[in-house]
Amino acid sequence: MADTPHTEPVATYRMQLRNGFDFAQAADIAPYLTALGVSHCYLSPFLAAAEASTHGYDIVDPTRVDGALGGATGYSHLCQALQAEGLRQMIDLVPNHMAIGAPDNRWWWDVLTHGRQSRYAGWFDVTWPTEGPFAGKVLLPVLGDHYGRVLENGELRLCRNRGGFSLTYHDQRFPVNLTGLGDLLRRAAAAADSTMLAFLADCCAGSHQSWDANGGSSDSRRGTYDGVIQQLLERLCLQNAAVAGAIDREVAHLNTHPDALDALIGRQHYRPAFWRCSGDQLNHRRFFDIDSLIGVRVELSEVFNATHQFPLHWVREGHVHGLRIDHPDGLWDPTGYFQRLRAACPDTWILAEKILEPGEPLPAQWPIDGTTGYDFLNQVGGLFVDGDGLMALGAVCADFTGESLRYADLVAQCKALVLDQLFGSEMGQLTDLLVAVCQKQRRHRDYTRRELTAALARVAVRFPVYRSYGRVFTAAGRVTVSEEDAARIRQAVDGARADCPELDPSLFAFLASLLLLEINDPAAIRLALRFQQFTGPLMAKGVEDTAFYRFHRLVACNEVGADPDRYAVTPQAFHRFCADTLAHYPRTLLTTSTHDTKRSEDVRARLALLSEIPRQWADAVGRWADHNQNHRSAAGPDKAAEYLFYQTLVGAWPIEADRLTAFMTKAVREAKLYTSWTQPAEDYEAAVDQFVKAAMADAGFTDDVAAFVAPLVRPGRINSLAQTLIKLTAPGVPDIYQGTELWDLSLVDPDNRRPVDYQLRQRLLQELDGCAVETIMERMDEGLPKLWLIRQALHLRRRRPVPFGSQGDYRPLTAEGSKADHVLAFARGDQVVTIVPRRIMGLANDWSDTRIQLPPGRWHNRLGDDMILEAASIRLADLLERFPVALLVKEE
Repeated sequence: MADTPHTEPVATYRMQLRNGFDFAQAADIAPYLTALGVSHCYLSPFLAAAEASTHGYDIVDPTRVDGALGGATGYSHLCQALQAEGLRQMIDLVPNHMAIGAPDNRWWWDVLTHGRQSRYAGWFDVTWPTEGPFAGKVLLPVLGDHYGRVLENGELRLCRNRGGFSLTYHDQRFPVNLTGLGDLLRRAAAAADSTMLAFLADCCAGSHQSWDANGGSSDSRRGTYDGVIQQLLERLCLQNAAVAGAIDREVAHLNTHPDALDALIGRQHYRPAFWRCSGDQLNHRRFFDIDSLIGVRVELSEVFNATHQFPLHWVREGHVHGLRIDHPDGLWDPTGYFQRLRAACPDTWILAEKILEPGEPLPAQWPIDGTTGYDFLNQVGGLFVDGDGLMALGAVCADFTGESLRYADLVAQCKALVLDQLFGSEMGQLTDLLVAVCQKQRRHRDYTRRELTAALARVAVRFPVYRSYGRVFTAAGRVTVSEEDAARIRQAVDGARADCPELDPSLFAFLASLLLLEINDPAAIRLALRFQQFTGPLMAKGVEDTAFYRFHRLVACNEVGADPDRYAVTPQAFHRFCADTLAHYPRTLLTTSTHDTKRSEDVRARLALLSEIPRQWADAVGRWADHNQNHRSAAGPDKAAEYLFYQTLVGAWPIEADRLTAFMTKAVREAKLYTSWTQPAEDYEAAVDQFVKAAMADAGFTDDVAAFVAPLVRPGRINSLAQTLIKLTAPGVPDIYQGTELWDLSLVDPDNRRPVDYQLRQRLLQELDGCAVETIMERMDEGLPKLWLIRQALHLRRRRPVPFGSQGDYRPLTAEGSKADHVLAFARGDQVVTIVPRRIMGLANDWSDTRIQLPPGRWHNRLGDDMILEAASIRLADLLERFPVALLVKEE
């Protein structure tokens, strides 16, 4: 059980639920989490998700607990297990989108069946065409080829499912509205001589008037009618084999006549199409560029209530104490959403998965407790990067790859690329809105569509953060745009104007006024708010999923929310960050690894060392490239991919070849230079794969890599221990990603979602009892120092919560001596002191005369069993002799 009762969070432990690690397995490790010292079990999404989901973010039904994880019964068991151990619970909510690839999403299935007449039609973010041959239809880009070819090849087929009908395409299924099946059922009724089937055929066609007392079929009641008709059809087919056979023969006959099947499909409320159509013609808002994830209009109260009924119930019942909100930047009105959520659960710990660019604050109007911690991740990571060495690495990278593009220019280039390749449909909808606005403005109605698209696109590309948060209050007739957002909008517009001197400057001035919500027109307001939703996905795909896979100077710096061009952080800057965190968001999350990080905390900790040895790195890379010359082919890899391969190998060594080839395939596709997810180049990918395998099978090469990595292993682990201790004691709440309590050399997903060996971790945690510091250090390879550090720090936080809470103090401590720049130290409430080394390679294991003055009192090192005299000036060499970081506690 916990050391003492607590209400404030001590630490979270993130668990990725999936097939093979469900509620039962999570419940089994509850005692381990308590022994480790965390306060909150932090669960990935577990509402009903798409079949075989590996992450839970593709929710199909927010009103059910996922049966694959154990269902409601399994979740109840987990809640009981956590409660028995005194653990609290944080859950991951997904308000922005749902998955639509299967009939399990009954709301979307109803929309496909009944179109705009569905009661759920307004729940999803769909722009319904009002004119043309596809008016009233939603595009489904699911086909592997052009629609006509797929149809004529017999790949689209009508199927009877008991009393209902569906359109099938391989393993995919779509509903068929019964109103279009009247003729088919009449023919079957005549063949089977069935009066009842003829009656049902008339009902399907909408000609039978008995459904409506006022005469005529009612569209608003059609869903109920269809359900009744399906039940009657199902019963009739079960009772009368002749009827069932007649229907099936008509279905089979229809499937052999493409024109007839095309006519039936044409009467549906959706349009099956070649998957490439999504880039320009999609008419629903997606999650990023994933066609199977549709935006949900959670800004509507009925949608909010329907999608949040279970989580809010669990909060009221006391099972859930924290909410992690996924991707709020995708919402129409994030501020309104958080205000509604806070009103529904006023005392709950609420965090947003919000990516903040360097220097960007969390929107002050959000009534939440902070972020999921990427801002901290980049701050603490920058402490271990040498700024001068980083610049030197840039020269090494440019010399090897032949590329020297500035990072800011690369970002603009990559955002423009993905806008063109992935977001054509979104740009088309934004342009439609801008055209409509301009047509009402006599000074702007003569701009061509091409000019309007170009201006919008360039402003989006130049937008410096993920999005802005202007709001419209319809009832009050006013708008709000913060000064920060206004400045960013003007910055983006000015940058776009400079990029496009061929366009009329007045167009950009007009566009600025639109985005600043200065024009009171419904279309103008919709354009501005939709633009706000658009810039986030563009930033994510352009930077996280493209630029980060092209910019290889030091890939440890390539994490969401980071500026790899200016990554190194001084102790003074870090202290300012911590003071600001304590003042504004003392319960924000502090993370170093997540399910979305590009590399684990331990990989980054090792790679940061390269910034201290750029010359040795340059020599090694040149040597390896020469050695591997025979493994290359004319098809690839290119020099940038090869450079990434060497960094990845050093960071994750030792690593299996199959993990490395999987990573490299993903990396080159994300880079979108020679291959991509949408247009894979088989020859190039095969060449990269063969190069990696050949290099990994080459003992001469791998022995050299092992020799290069060997002197980095221990310093990298010290970096890891240092950043871990900072995370455990800095202002905020530490988060531990599953498995990282031991050394973890994982790469980007799915590599970082591999099964965790909890039996090993439980055994090692038990073995810590009674272990001397020297023994723990001797078992470095097993990960004992990291596990011990986490346990010691978390149990201290439990016993002494005050210095770590919102009322606790944060005070920088300054070292003196020749190696003072290699120390980061701070005090929490004059009761706890953290002291860690930084830039280990330059330290060369020699603290020389460096000392640090402690606050008054008698201090005990929780990581060294050393008693320190009152108000002592301590030599770092003595303090860190037995364990490489220090956690000092003032004697009470």
